[in-house]
Amino acid sequence: HGIVVPSLRTHAADTWRCRRPLPRWGHCLKAAAQTRETFRFPIRVYYEDTDAAGVVYYANYLRYMERTRTEWLGSLGFDLATFENGHGIAFFVHRVEIEYRLPARLGERLDATLTLVELRRARMVALQQVWRDEEMLTDALVTVACIDRTTFRPARIPPMLHSRLEALA
Repeated sequence: HGIVVPSLRTHAADTWRCRRPLPRWGHCLKAAAQTRETFRFPIRVYYEDTDAAGVVYYANYLRYMERTRTEWLGSLGFDLATFENGHGIAFFVHRVEIEYRLPARLGERLDATLTLVELRRARMVALQQVWRDEEMLTDALVTVACIDRTTFRPARIPPMLHSRLEALA
């Protein structure tokens, strides 16, 4: 299972200084992540994760990030499926800005991390990264929206979860 650590690895701040402008909030969110708790989830690269060149297929990094978000919520005491069903909501990825830096290969052991950097009434933004030892392989800003399962319209994040997340943001 995943673990929570006090902050991102120290060199992560240097890797976030992008050469190109980010959307209106990108730089601020990445800077904010430096002072927040980071959840870490171990991943092993299997044959099914790789392409013909033997490296992880790019879309699988998004799967690793999805698993990490699910495990992160579980570590906070919220089983995702039970919570969504019980409150009539669902969490949808609304936006992803991702940068692929280095490839991962078959058999490697990785860490996928998540740091909550912004929390609103009906959405949250997380900095998610995939690491191999001290090397950052990919990083992304992921915006997750809370929606009502019947209307598919934005819905407030239920108070018990929102208050727990506020303590992290």
